[in-house]
Amino acid sequence: MNNTPLVLKMGGRLLQDDKALDALLAVCAELKQQYPLVLVHGGGDQVDQWLAKFGFHTEKLDGQRISPAEQMPVIAGALAGAVNAHMVGRASLQGLNPVGLTLSAGNSCRFELNTALGSVGVAKPKDAALLQSLLKEGFTPVFCSIGHGEQAQLLNVNADLAAAAICQLVQGQLVLLTDVPGILDGEGKLIAELNSAQAQQLVEQGVIKGGMKVKLDAALDTAQALRRSITVAGWQHPEDLLNLMRQQAVGTRIVC
Repeated sequence: MNNTPLVLKMGGRLLQDDKALDALLAVCAELKQQYPLVLVHGGGDQVDQWLAKFGFHTEKLDGQRISPAEQMPVIAGALAGAVNAHMVGRASLQGLNPVGLTLSAGNSCRFELNTALGSVGVAKPKDAALLQSLLKEGFTPVFCSIGHGEQAQLLNVNADLAAAAICQLVQGQLVLLTDVPGILDGEGKLIAELNSAQAQQLVEQGVIKGGMKVKLDAALDTAQALRRSITVAGWQHPEDLLNLMRQQAVGTRIVC
């Protein structure tokens, strides 16, 4: 067994499609026979639905959600409650032995406040003890993208940045799963490999923006920190994950 943990970030429409989610988690069960496995999830669509039910309006800035303090109980209820519980339930069906967690569990992460977005934290790796213990005992940690500030206030965390922090914490391999096959060029074609200089050029040209730019920033930061390539790929073909672990080209490979 390879002792380098595999960190998978899940989000987008996948989290509302149980058939697709179950197919991906079945592949995760295969991967877990070879790698310690950590799952990190977002749930933006579910948060939008919950906020609307409670009469809140959703705003975003540069692809990230503005999260006023008064909305945080609803956001946390959606992510740490409904979505995380659902993920744990589906993962249990595949024998993954999942454990649902917030990013603050066991002091796994610390948080830098991004007050421009409200109650938003930028996750940074802190203490790997809990995570390492769970992996050693064969559990699959399932992190939602909720953290806590120094005064225990609820913080919303971008799930891609959360996955990057968790990956750096365990010195793992990071795969960011998305609704598209990977990072696309101006003509909508898949970019097989991307370094920081090429990425900056595409950002300046407006080809990469919003949520994909956040994803790219997380990948570049992690690639730089770990001196290891990061993959951004679609979730629609779960077998691609197996091919990726066999060193075959899948999605977009981000290199430092």
